[in-house]
Amino acid sequence: MYKEAIRPAWAEINLSNFDYNVKQIRAKMGNDREFIGVIKADAYGHGAIQCAEVLRENGVKTFAIATLQEAITLREAGATERIICLGLTPDMYVDILAQYDIIPVVDDSRNARAISDAAAARGKTIDCLIAVDTGMGRIGYLADDLNYAVEDIRRIAVLPNIRILGMFSHMATADAFDKTFSHEQEARYNRFYDAVTQAGIPLPFRTLANSASIMELPTVLFDGCRPGIILYGQYPSHEVDKNQLSLKPVMQVKANIVHLKYVPPGFSCGYGRKFIANRPSAIATVGLGYADGYPRPYSSKARVIVNGQICNVAGNICMDQFMVDVTDVPGVKVGDEVIVMGTDGVNTISADDIADATGTINYEITCAFGQRLPKVFVK
Repeated sequence: MYKEAIRPAWAEINLSNFDYNVKQIRAKMGNDREFIGVIKADAYGHGAIQCAEVLRENGVKTFAIATLQEAITLREAGATERIICLGLTPDMYVDILAQYDIIPVVDDSRNARAISDAAAARGKTIDCLIAVDTGMGRIGYLADDLNYAVEDIRRIAVLPNIRILGMFSHMATADAFDKTFSHEQEARYNRFYDAVTQAGIPLPFRTLANSASIMELPTVLFDGCRPGIILYGQYPSHEVDKNQLSLKPVMQVKANIVHLKYVPPGFSCGYGRKFIANRPSAIATVGLGYADGYPRPYSSKARVIVNGQICNVAGNICMDQFMVDVTDVPGVKVGDEVIVMGTDGVNTISADDIADATGTINYEITCAFGQRLPKVFVK
């Protein structure tokens, strides 16, 4: 139990494991490429400011985020590195790009003009990345609509206070076993690059590779790579070859038993009475729930680790608490530690275990746990 958490539940963030992952990723992608540390969504729930510090110690000079507020948080914490905003910035917010020196992605010359005007008002020039949709279907110039894209990028290239740093796109299926579509995206990316540069518009910096690409697609690493989920010790999917990269999970979720009761057969727990004791039972209450990222749909399959024993969650997970059947845990008592996600060295409950049981992905699990739970950073 940690006093600084101000509650008996916390996300334990192991910065030594994070450092290990950074070094493994650097070795995999090579020293000749820009390492763009993706720390959006508060570093996937792990704490962006603290993770940025470890990246900084490893020589990383560029961060990537998804929202302007995430960039502002980093700047106000003292970050001086380049910060790329991976989402489009509507015109009404372009002054923030100039104020905080944020690199936007752009796919429209009118938006680019608004950015240039905002930069001019502050006596600055803003770097930008041209966003290209090679198959993700989110943002960017359509990679196959080359005539329109080239002409619109020409309009951006002559703006006085915006400078084209390079081009950006995102892989849709790099984490799948079948890499056919990934290679199609690569081909579209290369055709777009060739068309723009042959039109006399330099694109000195190219970034396409995400986590799965770093692991398995060496031909798309280009000038800069954007590791995300692998920074946090999680693999992008079950279909990637984990032998390609050694990783250590960075987040564990832990709590303490706050209440313990001994109940007779027939006693029920939780909303809907989904658990009814079929024997004299010990029921522990834990002060963590679905508002902390513990998915309610996990209730019927949920397990935790208590004093070296795997125990079943008893009944539906509540908003702020859940109950555990600890009948088979010898000597269990109030204050004992409960591992909700993590390992005791013998037993493990992973983000993938929770994700698989609830029909989602490990990304969502760590992001959710990272929102309300207090974070305790360890090395």
